[in-house]
Amino acid sequence: DSFTDSFVNSSPETKLAVAQGVLKESPVGLEVPQSSSGSGTTGYRSAKYTPAEWFSNYHSILQQAGTDHHEAQSIQRESRTLYQDTEEATLKTQAEGTRLLGERLQDIHYWKSELQRHIDHLLTDTETLLALKTRLEKALDATETPYAITTDNLNCRTRRLGPDLVQDTVEEELMKEVDLIRSVQDLLKRTTAQVVTQIKLNREAKHMLELDWSDKYQAYSFDDHCGRHSNRSPDTKHHPVCNRSSWMKFSQDNLNKALQEEQATNSLRSELLVEQMLQDTTEDLRVQCAKVDQAFSQRCVELVQAKTQLEMKLTKTLEQIGVQERNILVLQKAINNKETPLRVAQSRLYLRSLRPNMELCRDEPQLSLEGEVRQIDATLTSLNQQLSEARSSLSHLEESRMALEKDINCKTHSLFIDRDKCMTHRKRYPTVSTLSGY
Repeated sequence: DSFTDSFVNSSPETKLAVAQGVLKESPVGLEVPQSSSGSGTTGYRSAKYTPAEWFSNYHSILQQAGTDHHEAQSIQRESRTLYQDTEEATLKTQAEGTRLLGERLQDIHYWKSELQRHIDHLLTDTETLLALKTRLEKALDATETPYAITTDNLNCRTRRLGPDLVQDTVEEELMKEVDLIRSVQDLLKRTTAQVVTQIKLNREAKHMLELDWSDKYQAYSFDDHCGRHSNRSPDTKHHPVCNRSSWMKFSQDNLNKALQEEQATNSLRSELLVEQMLQDTTEDLRVQCAKVDQAFSQRCVELVQAKTQLEMKLTKTLEQIGVQERNILVLQKAINNKETPLRVAQSRLYLRSLRPNMELCRDEPQLSLEGEVRQIDATLTSLNQQLSEARSSLSHLEESRMALEKDINCKTHSLFIDRDKCMTHRKRYPTVSTLSGY
């Protein structure tokens, strides 16, 4: 009790020294009581501490309190330093994040612009390819008309008669035209298939770019909102942080795919020369059409000339037939005219053969009558032979007439097919603009 009173009444400096563990002796000269011993204390020490133990315990508490006080002051100094450092680092990191957000917004804007530019290019290319596809389909449809005309010409010419059923220049040019039209149709079909495939690829690439552009648009909106956040913003809260992905590579891959399809489109429009191909096929078809028309015209001229010659020859033949028929009549009349003199001469000879005896002599009248009979017989033989030849000639003339008339009929029929049917049908041949797909 006396020690407690002395500590309570001591100066503040003494109390501080004790709290810091510096005090080694009692400030008032108090002696630390020693533990009592002896038989007189027996029965009173079982649950009590000695003054030394009490003092040691109290002194340990004071010393631990001083240690905790020093540790608290050290932590406070470190906390002030850490607060200042972290506050500066946080502000610096926040400023860096804001700067990076600004750069990211610029990057997103750039990629959005690039994506939009390629989207517009793909849209323009696709529209161009669609127009080109329409032209190719129209050009392919336009080839059906010349194909129908050519095959109809060939079928019509199979109905020519007899000797006119020949494989002439017209038929050769028509066959070339059929082969040309088929090759042009195959080329147009292949080109149309390539254009359709490229349109599909362009649309797929455009769809990917539009998805990427949409993502960039939302990301730009979010990053712009992030850049407007500050420590005074009331709508901030904790969120899980995601890792940065290779978004630049993703966009670059999409742009590379789009660029590849743009190059393929340009290749389809330039390297394959679709426009030039349409012009070439149209020109080839028109050139072949002109060749066929020229062959038809030449053939019609030949048919007209042949028909004219045949008709002239038929006219002469008919004239000869008439002359020969009159000649036969003259010969028959001449033969008939010789019958009466022959009968007279033969009757005279017969009557004179009835003369009696010496009167039956070969006198001058007898010789004259015999010569007359022989002469008439020879004349009749000659006239009959001439009549036979005239009749044979007339038969040949009739055969020639029939052949001429048949050939004239063939020429007339062939001329009708080539000029009136085929050439008239060929006037429906498509124009250059129609064959070009317009």
